[in-house]
Amino acid sequence: MKLLRNVLVLFLVIYLMPALGAAGYWYIKDRPANWREANWTSAGILPAAKTTPQATIHIFSAATGGMKGAVASHAWIVTKEANAAGYNRYDKVGWGTPVRKNAYAPDAFWYSNTPRTVASVSGEEAARLIPKIEKAIAAYPYSTPGAYRIWPGPNSNTFVAHVLRSVPELGVVLPPDAVGRDYLPEGKLFAVDADGRDVHATLYGLLGVSAGMRSGLELHIMGLVAGIDVMRPAIKIPAIGRIGI
Repeated sequence: MKLLRNVLVLFLVIYLMPALGAAGYWYIKDRPANWREANWTSAGILPAAKTTPQATIHIFSAATGGMKGAVASHAWIVTKEANAAGYNRYDKVGWGTPVRKNAYAPDAFWYSNTPRTVASVSGEEAARLIPKIEKAIAAYPYSTPGAYRIWPGPNSNTFVAHVLRSVPELGVVLPPDAVGRDYLPEGKLFAVDADGRDVHATLYGLLGVSAGMRSGLELHIMGLVAGIDVMRPAIKIPAIGRIGI
């Protein structure tokens, strides 16, 4: 009984308290009432494509809309070939054909929330990785109408996490508030990144663990992620994100 009590206390302190605190802040925060009132225009983060001749890759994430924005974010992928006239943006959404190309400006606000850069790669490395990204996008198994579930997945973050696992050279995992990132495609319970440096075990995104060079050590419970990152020293707090480098 003492062990069970200690586990419950840890769950309360590590997972529920940050989520409840974030929800309280989000409730009083000034934010759009619905998607029609939200700002979906460019946030001005990326330079005009024609001014950047080199190839580039960007992984973005931004808090989502409604009360779920208190604990969850939406991620997307942006690529640009060398000397290309524009960027290509890839998202997965919950209506119509799920995987969208260029449905929004590459660095657009998401429900009025400013995007944060998860990863950026440029130059020859980006040029080498863009075909691998496009191959991973094409291979994503949940790209047909109706293949979306907001929780525990497959959702927008499941899509981007699939690409990051398939192209580990990008060197990152999605932030802790990217709910759905730990849902493994095709109902898999275990996965190893393409380079073998990160491993993931999950019970359909509800309970799991990730460990490795990019993930550090993470414990996932009901879509909430807590953990530590050793390579880029930080702690990961549910609903709040990374604190550290």
